[in-house]
Amino acid sequence: MTERRHISVLAVEAVEALAPAGGGRFIDATYGAGGYAAALLAAGASFVLGIDRDPDAIREAAPAVAASGGRLKVAQGRFSDMAALAAANDGLPADGIAFDFGVSSMQIDRAERGFSFQNDGPLDMRMENAGPSAADFVNTAEMREIVLVLRRLGEEPRARRIAEAIVAARAEQPIERTARLADIVLGAIGRRPDAKTHPATRTFQAIRMHVNDELGEIVRGLAAAELALRPGGRLAVVSFHSLEDRIVKRFLNRRAGREANASRHDPAALFDDRTPPSFRLLNRRPTAPSDAEVAANPRARSAKLRAAERTDAAAFDPADDFGSIAA
Repeated sequence: MTERRHISVLAVEAVEALAPAGGGRFIDATYGAGGYAAALLAAGASFVLGIDRDPDAIREAAPAVAASGGRLKVAQGRFSDMAALAAANDGLPADGIAFDFGVSSMQIDRAERGFSFQNDGPLDMRMENAGPSAADFVNTAEMREIVLVLRRLGEEPRARRIAEAIVAARAEQPIERTARLADIVLGAIGRRPDAKTHPATRTFQAIRMHVNDELGEIVRGLAAAELALRPGGRLAVVSFHSLEDRIVKRFLNRRAGREANASRHDPAALFDDRTPPSFRLLNRRPTAPSDAEVAANPRARSAKLRAAERTDAAAFDPADDFGSIAA
């Protein structure tokens, strides 16, 4: 299968939100194929640091780095590594930080990475090519844990039936290939005549997010961005999944002094004088892609962009974020 070129979603809108025309130092925290970084440089950014967990992305960025005249650097690491990576690679103070969550087209299209059932490959899904793989998870996790992962991260209503099928299948032979896992899911829940996606889509998404601790890294990454941005610096976040967007919304509402569940009739609930807001929201409602962008890139269909500007207030203590933001 021919590998698709990864297209950065809402790149124009994200760059406009970050406002790099006057120069400055920016971080593309999900470098991938370098779409946001290239757009920022083209719009006038003085310097961009690209960060990515995937060693393939870092290796393939070499030509762009060489051609940038020193305006682009890339570093391998997680969102939670951002402060250290930025400090070591001229990325501070940051005038703007961009996130584009999810899996890239290059990862999906490479069968050997095991992210997709479209082409049979080893059941891997690890963004860093290190640590426990998807095969390790499906072959060793207790059924209860598999059910919880499929329900929470895949929002799969038939999670128990799928988990039972996985446990039964692995008892006969370890599940080591993407095609076999897809077949197991298909056999467990069948295919609805009106379904637009493969029955295993939610299962693969959930396992990928679990293996890479994607939601945890989003929480830690947003907190890291809060520390890395200078006062007046801007944050632009593109998410594709409802769970991702929920975390971003809760994080920014809290940092802007607007708790997600606060009553608009209770000013004290909306803002606590003891915790000055560390962000100012730039868009109360997320920006969606245009019809033209969706037509050109169907992957953009579910994308949402949220943006905010850093104030001069101290960063919040992120210690309690997991309980209230990542839930």
